Amino acid sequence: MSETIIAYYDVFFQGIKKIVDKVSETQGDKLEAVAEKCAEAIASERWVHLFGAGHSAIPGMETFPRIGSFVGFHQLNELSLSFNAQVVGGLGQRQSSFLERVEGYAEAILANHRLSPQDVIILFSNSGINELIVDMALLAKEQGLTVVGLTSIEHSMSNQPRHSSGKRLSEVVDICIDTCCPEGDALVDVPGLDYRVAGSSTIASCIIMNGIVAQTAAALQKRGYTPTIWPSHNVHTTSEEYARMAGQEEKVYQQYWERLARS
Repeated sequence: MSETIIAYYDVFFQGIKKIVDKVSETQGDKLEAVAEKCAEAIASERWVHLFGAGHSAIPGMETFPRIGSFVGFHQLNELSLSFNAQVVGGLGQRQSSFLERVEGYAEAILANHRLSPQDVIILFSNSGINELIVDMALLAKEQGLTVVGLTSIEHSMSNQPRHSSGKRLSEVVDICIDTCCPEGDALVDVPGLDYRVAGSSTIASCIIMNGIVAQTAAALQKRGYTPTIWPSHNVHTTSEEYARMAGQEEKVYQQYWERLARS
């Protein structure tokens, strides 16, 4: 009998599809609620802040600046927490993991930004149990922001929180969106390996955030507010259309700068 050949890439693809389908089926009301809050902040010339550590910083990077997104989203990106190229040495993974477990670091980060109760902050953490991300949520709530968390409820509830409050991210935010990712993040079991491979949470969170961007755009339109969208200029088109898109790109830069200067 010939050995059954398994396409492990397809096992992963199907696993991601199941996660996305589950998010769509179970989190729709929350996605719409978050989009309404984002639209309210952006239409008021305020910000939707985005923060995560490690690979959880990537969904914020995917949200803005990004073709197909628009002015109003703002990354709170710390290099010491999001630069993953160095495994060892300077800015290595040991340092990043250590900082994720330090209470008080979030206060230092937020002190460099002018926050407003009109703002929204979206926090990304697959586990939702580390000190930094819970601190960030608690401090933002103290300042009156609408606090949103993207986290795996399955993973989070299967592990004890590390924050001194005894709380997980999902337990302190105003709106919690479940990424529907499994405990441990990775999806694929390969025979002979002790651990699963192929992580899911970054992809799931990026998909969720693009969905929020789309829903926020629609919510802004209902308010009579036209978002300043970043178009793709890497398309085959006429010189006149290219000039128009280049002008739109410059408009994005200018409006982002002006909003930042006012805040």
